[in-house]
Amino acid sequence: MRTSTTGVSRRGFLQGMSLSALAVGSGAALAGCGTSGAKIGAGGCDEADQSVTEKQISFSNWIGYVDPVKAKDTSTLEKFEQQTGITVDYDADINDNESFFAKVSPQLRSCKPTGRDVFVLTDWMAARMIDLGWLQELDHSNMPNVDANLIDFLKSPAWDPERKYSVPWQSGMTGICYNAELTDPVTSFKELLTRPDLKGKIELLTEMRDTMLFMLLMQDSNPEDFTDEEFASAIDLLQGYVDNGQVRRFAGNDYVDDMKSGDIVACEAWSGDVINLLGGGKYKWIPPDEGFALWTDNMLVPNKAEHKSNVEELMNFYYDPVNAAKLAAWNYYFCPVQGAQEEIGQFDKSAVNSEFIFLDDKTLETGYMFMALPEEDAQDYQRQFNEVMGG
Repeated sequence: MRTSTTGVSRRGFLQGMSLSALAVGSGAALAGCGTSGAKIGAGGCDEADQSVTEKQISFSNWIGYVDPVKAKDTSTLEKFEQQTGITVDYDADINDNESFFAKVSPQLRSCKPTGRDVFVLTDWMAARMIDLGWLQELDHSNMPNVDANLIDFLKSPAWDPERKYSVPWQSGMTGICYNAELTDPVTSFKELLTRPDLKGKIELLTEMRDTMLFMLLMQDSNPEDFTDEEFASAIDLLQGYVDNGQVRRFAGNDYVDDMKSGDIVACEAWSGDVINLLGGGKYKWIPPDEGFALWTDNMLVPNKAEHKSNVEELMNFYYDPVNAAKLAAWNYYFCPVQGAQEEIGQFDKSAVNSEFIFLDDKTLETGYMFMALPEEDAQDYQRQFNEVMGG
């Protein structure tokens, strides 16, 4: 959907670390969109909360991340509205972290409203916004379910150790999706980028950390600890596959449309999308032979949002194990809520032991993180990656 000074990115768990040691940290956004002078000091962009008199929330999220909003008597958002009297204006307008940052940063850096009360971004981007002072601090007294039920290894990331500004929405894995009716199984990133029959029929993600993690693995570099020279070499490797026509284009969540249309037969993909947006069946998701990346997306309340307490009610609602289970049974992403596995059978018995929703330690050990990046390096790496995407 998906980097740290000490831990895991949206697309990556530190291989071999104990779960309690995992932490998430900061990274960069758009190359060329510097943040000099963009930081907001504490209390420098306050907004009065209107939640008591205005029972509403404006919610921006990624596509395929919540069960159908208009499905009468089955929608979790409808249940939330009925229980709380709070109306949710839900918009799946996030295609990737970079483009959404570009959309909201002019307002946030100028201390102006974004028109959103809550949005969902990947850990490294969330860390960046915290560092910039662009987010409101949460009141945990309004969301006891979060404190009680957030799974242990997500409780204290390095970039927000007390979860003052962020609450995980969902986690997931980055790997490969292929259409079994149109191509033979694609089991590795090397196959994806070298098989002649796939030429011009694959897509990679616009998320730099996702795609470059695999490019580094392909050349036997460690994505958790690499040099500038190794990154440059991985960029050259990627450029070669773009130049020879193997890669049709780079995409955000919209790779789903190209899979459905048959314009592509395989792609780099986020795990839950293959179930909830593509419907599974002929569309197969696999962790590549090289390994996979695991990531977390977080709910955040931006400065100048006027309904923070309403958002905290929403966060509390989705950390009730029954509500979390219902959401996970639809979107098939890695659920961050303790107790959801015990409840999910009432919605989908086949999901009780789903390898997409509930990952065991053995599976997690094959995951990777992308190395923590100082701001200057992050912008430089993003610039190099953007140049490849721009063709």
